[in-house]
Parts: sequence; structure tokens; C-alpha cells
Amino acid sequence: MQTVVLAAGAGTRMRPLTDRRPKPMLPVAGEPLAAHTVRAAVAAGASRIVLVVGYEADAVRSYFGDEYAGVPVDYARQTERRGTADAVREARPLLEAAPFAVLNGDALYDVPSLSTLFDAGPAVGSFRVDDPSQYGVLAVAGEGDARVTGVVEKPDDPPSNLVNAGAYVFPAAALDWLDVGESDRGEYELTDTLARACAAVDVTPVPFERWLDVGRPWELLEANEWKLGELDREIGGDVHPDADVRGDVRIEAGATVDAGVVVEGPALIRAGATVGPNAYVRGATLVGREAHVGHAVEVKNSVLMRGATVGHLSYVGDSVLGRDVNFGAGTTVANLRHDDGDVRVTVKGDRVSTGRRKFGVVVGDEAKTAIDTALNAGVTLSTGATTTPGESVTRDR
Repeated sequence: MQTVVLAAGAGTRMRPLTDRRPKPMLPVAGEPLAAHTVRAAVAAGASRIVLVVGYEADAVRSYFGDEYAGVPVDYARQTERRGTADAVREARPLLEAAPFAVLNGDALYDVPSLSTLFDAGPAVGSFRVDDPSQYGVLAVAGEGDARVTGVVEKPDDPPSNLVNAGAYVFPAAALDWLDVGESDRGEYELTDTLARACAAVDVTPVPFERWLDVGRPWELLEANEWKLGELDREIGGDVHPDADVRGDVRIEAGATVDAGVVVEGPALIRAGATVGPNAYVRGATLVGREAHVGHAVEVKNSVLMRGATVGHLSYVGDSVLGRDVNFGAGTTVANLRHDDGDVRVTVKGDRVSTGRRKFGVVVGDEAKTAIDTALNAGVTLSTGATTTPGESVTRDR
């Protein structure tokens, strides 16, 4: 199955984490997000990958190269982000006149379901949710909802509770169905190509057992919770005899865990990272390459990207810290509201519920906090932002 993976977007809903990198290259359990998509595709039967790149394209190319996970990789460039059909149109010259799959490079898919999708084509991946009104919803017909008749975007009255998982297998003829008209959003949508496919052939809705659209910072946490939970215990780094490593923890060669440290899995401590002394790492936590968790620091269920430092006497919970962030001594992150409601975060200017009772902060690259800074739940620190000693930050900086 020749497979197109869409990885051209800028990821504006992920800012500030995507100020300097494309969303598909954000870290998930030691690999970029898109690498999990590609690996799942190969495991499901992809014989060739065509990556559609755009924003910060060189980062994607340098990581994946000409071959990845044992299959050849080609690249198509979408110079202007004009929608998903336009993205696949850029890949069209690289595709053979045969059935082809299309996957979103910022989504996670379980392999058995993806294998079923590849075998069932023409098909579209579906996922059942309680409230489909904020998704593209599949309209289905036939006994047992056996056939897709179309997709309705964010409907007030959803035709089903099956949402579009952004995974497709099209017949070869669909290569001629990519020249769709402009949508109300001013884009060329792959769902219009799907509508043409539904009119021409039977398109099967394939239910996914597990699927995650990773579009916002708290979903990056959820992605790491999923993939860190799949890691087995492996101790390859320098672990002090007085450290306590519990459960499924992977410590890469070149990482250092000092005396008095407790690490509870699932967790991944990457090469060049240092933890401790007397630190506590728990929950689904990724400590990135060259990151540092210092003396008497607790990090819980968080992502620390490359070079991030939480020096000493600090608490970080349910948070995402970008590259080369530096938290001064005594920096404390709040991750729970007093009213026990869902924590809200600003996304593209709007305050949006994370759907999570516990969520801390989102911190852009090279942001720095001064000593004894307190960060309120749901606060975002932009790239390069700073605080002053003893400051309580209750609004985005």
C-alpha cells in the first residue's frame, strides 16, 4: 500500500511549541509524532511512504531521510497550506496508478485497526465518540452502518457518532478526484474527494480501537501517555545504587540518575539527561535529551523537551516544557483548579477546556522563570518569556 502522510502544517493550535518546529516533529516517547504514524503504517502494510512537507520541511527530511522503518520515503512539498486535498495533489506525481492510503501525520493510530483499513479499501477510518459535534462526522447507511455516504463538518445535528479519523484508502481513480472546489474555509478539502469516492464506489467505515488527533498541547501529553505506556523496562544509563527505579522505565545509554532519585514508570529518560540527586519522576514522563531534573525536584506526567532544566526545589505537573526552558529554583506549577473544574488553556486567542481535571502549563522554547515563581494552571509562557523573582503568574506571558 503506497501511503501519503500529511506533515506540512504549521500547527498553530500548538503554539508556542511549534514556533520553531513543525507539529509532526514534536516529541512523543522518544520519537517525533509523525514517526509513530509512519511506523504504524509500515506495520499495517505500507510498502512506500510519501511525506507531504511544508512548514520547517528540512526538519522532517533530515529525520526520515530516504528510507525509514525499512521502506523507501519520498517527499512532496506543499508551498502554500491550502488544504488536505491540495496536499495530496502535490503528492500525486509520485504515486502509481493504484490504490493509495492517506494518513494525518499528527495523529496516532492503533496498528490492528490500520491493517484492517488497508485491507478494506476503499475505506475511511472512524472513531466513536460521545459528542461528535466538534469533529468531521461520517454519514453512514446500510445494515450495520456498512457504507459511508459523506462527511459533515462540526454539525449541530450529527448524523452519527462516528467521527472521521483522518485515515483513508482511496481507489486509483481517486487520483483524478483531487481537483476539488474551494470550501467555505477557503481550502481544498480531502473530504470532498471522499464524497466523490462515496458517490462512485462503496466506501467502508473501519472502526479504530484507538485513535488520537494531536492538535493541542494537552493532546501531546495524552500522546505521550499512550506511547510511554507501551515501553518496556530497559536500563542502559548510569543509575546510582541508591536510586529507586520502579516499573516500566527506559533509561537510555548516556543518561544519569543520581542518588536518592525515585522514578516510577512509565517514563523515558533520554541520552544526555540527568536526574537528581533526590528527585522524584512519576507518571507518564518524558525527560528529553540533555534535559536536567535537579535536586529535590518532582516532575509528574510531563514532557521536558531537549535541554529543558528544572534545576532544584521545584514542582512540575501535567505540563509541557519546550527546548532549553530553564525553571529557576523554587518554581512551582499549579495543575488543579480550586473548583475542581476542567483546566482551560488559550488556543488561537480563545480559552478552551482541556477536558482534563489536571493540567499545568505550556512553556515555549528558551523561556525562563526566576526563583520562587508560581505558575497557575493553564498558563502559557511564550517562546523566550521570562518572570521575576517571587512572581505569581496567573495570565499568559
